[in-house]
Amino acid sequence: MTGWSTRVVRPDEPDAALAEDPSDDLAPPTGLLVVACRGGRLAGCAGLRWQSGWAELTRVYVRPEHRGAGGGAALIAAVEAYAAGGGATRIRLDTRSDLVEARALYARHGYREIPAFNSGPYAQHWFEKALAGRVDDAAQAR
Repeated sequence: MTGWSTRVVRPDEPDAALAEDPSDDLAPPTGLLVVACRGGRLAGCAGLRWQSGWAELTRVYVRPEHRGAGGGAALIAAVEAYAAGGGATRIRLDTRSDLVEARALYARHGYREIPAFNSGPYAQHWFEKALAGRVDDAAQAR
């Protein structure tokens, strides 16, 4: 199992993490949540938070049975298009050290590691990508 990291999640951990870092701002006008479906079933999601002059990519998740099929790339591309269409010039994210595959995904899509820009309890690596100024109709609805 090279490259995989596992740990047991405590039953209270997901609720505690969401209480510490709620996602109720992932809706207009402060952000959005993009979902991906595959074969008519929910396969993943990604969120965007608007910041001053930039956007934050957050809550990227692809269900295990759908990984390796391009869903992560599609979610990232959709969020980037919304961010660029909404006027963001760069997009940032943070992630944990144990999410090796996620960090590789971000690097493959042009994200580079940068110094810490926040102090979240689960933030151990920080990334940024410059965005091209493209306009997307869906982002215009923001």
